[in-house]
Amino acid sequence: MTLLEVIKNASVDSRSRHLPLEYPFVLDSDSILHKLKPKIKDINSSALIKPLIRWKIPKADAKLIKINKIFFDTRRKHVKNLDKARFMSSLFSHLESIRREVGVLIDVDPGRSDFIRILIDKLGVFMGKDVAGLLLDASVSLRLSEVVEALVVNDIIEHSCYSNLVNKLVERNMSVLLCLCIKRAFHLGSSEILTILRYFLSPSKSACESMVTVKKEWESQALLAIEQSSDTSRKRKHLLMAKEASILLMMAYDGFSASETCLHYLIASSNINDVMLSPSFSKLNDRELINLIRYLTKWLKKYQRFPQARPCPEASSVLHLEACDWVPKLEDVIKCLGLVLDENFSSLVLLPQFHEELRSIEVVVSSLTAEAKFCHLMADVVVKLKIEVKGGNN
Repeated sequence: MTLLEVIKNASVDSRSRHLPLEYPFVLDSDSILHKLKPKIKDINSSALIKPLIRWKIPKADAKLIKINKIFFDTRRKHVKNLDKARFMSSLFSHLESIRREVGVLIDVDPGRSDFIRILIDKLGVFMGKDVAGLLLDASVSLRLSEVVEALVVNDIIEHSCYSNLVNKLVERNMSVLLCLCIKRAFHLGSSEILTILRYFLSPSKSACESMVTVKKEWESQALLAIEQSSDTSRKRKHLLMAKEASILLMMAYDGFSASETCLHYLIASSNINDVMLSPSFSKLNDRELINLIRYLTKWLKKYQRFPQARPCPEASSVLHLEACDWVPKLEDVIKCLGLVLDENFSSLVLLPQFHEELRSIEVVVSSLTAEAKFCHLMADVVVKLKIEVKGGNN
C-alpha cells in the first residue's frame, strides 16, 4: 500500500470516533520517510505525482500502538466498575510498559507523592488522545486530582474534551481543577465560560467549601511576597519587585470571597476574549449579574485606593509568585464591566440593586478619570522637559 493510499483510506474511514485511533500519537517520521522509495523506477518520468512504496510503521511505534489499544479496550470494558486502587495499579502498569518500550530512564523514587505526575510528564505523549480521554473521565470520576492535573498541564487531552470536563468538575465541586482548566485551556467556548461563571457567581455551600482551597493558595502567595519584600539578603531590584507584588496580591486577596477569588482567573485570562465573554454575560440571571458587577466594582475601588499597583510579569519567574500573572489588570476590569453593561443594560435598569451599584461605580470612575487626566498632563510635561534637556546638551 502506498503512502497516498494510506492517507486516502484514513480520510474516508467512517468508523466511530469512539473506537481507538489507528495512529494515536505522532509517529517517528525519520524512520518512515527514509525508507520510502519511488514506485516508478524511471527517474526521468515527467509525472508531477510519483507514488511511493515501502510505507511501514516502525516496530517500536507499532508495539506502542498495540499496548495502548489493549489498555483502551480493557479499561473501557470496566469503565462502570471503577476502583481507585485497581485503576491506579493498571495505570502504573501501562505507563511502565510504555517506559520499557520507549527506553526512557525515570530516576525517581516511586514512593514520591508526585510520582504519577512525573510519569505522565515523561510518557503521556506516547499514550495517545483516546487513552488520555479515557483516563481523564475515569480520573474525574474517582477524584484523582493529580492525574487530571498532569493530563491538563501537559496538554495531553484534546480540546474537545474540555466541555465535558468543565461540566463534570462543576458537578463534583472540584474548584481547584476548574481554575487550572481556566489557566491552561486555550479553547474554552462560550458555553463552558457560562457554566464557570454561574458556578462562581452563585455557588452552592459545598462549592464554596472547595473554593476555600483556592483562596488559601492566594493567601500563601501573598504571605510569600511579604516575606520576600523584607528579605534584606536579596538584591534591591528583587526587593522592589517583591514589594510591588505584595501590593498586587494583597489587593487580590483582601475583601474578596473564596468564589470571587476564583473569578480572578477568568477575568485575567488572555485566552478569553470579548467575543467569548459577551454571549456568556448576556445569559446570566439578575442575581448573577449583580454579583458580577459588585465583584468588578470591588476591583475599581482597589485600583482607586492603590494607584501605585501595576502588573508584575517578572515576579512569577523570578520570585515564584505565579499568582501575580492572574491578578486582573484595570483594563481587564473596565473591559468586562463595559461588556456586562452593553449586553444587559435594558434589564439591569429595572433592578434597584443596580442603581446602587451604578452610583458607586460613578464615584470611582470619576476619581479615576480625574487622576488619569492629571497623569496625562504630567506625562506631557516630562516629554517636553526631556526634549529641552536634550536640546540644551546638543
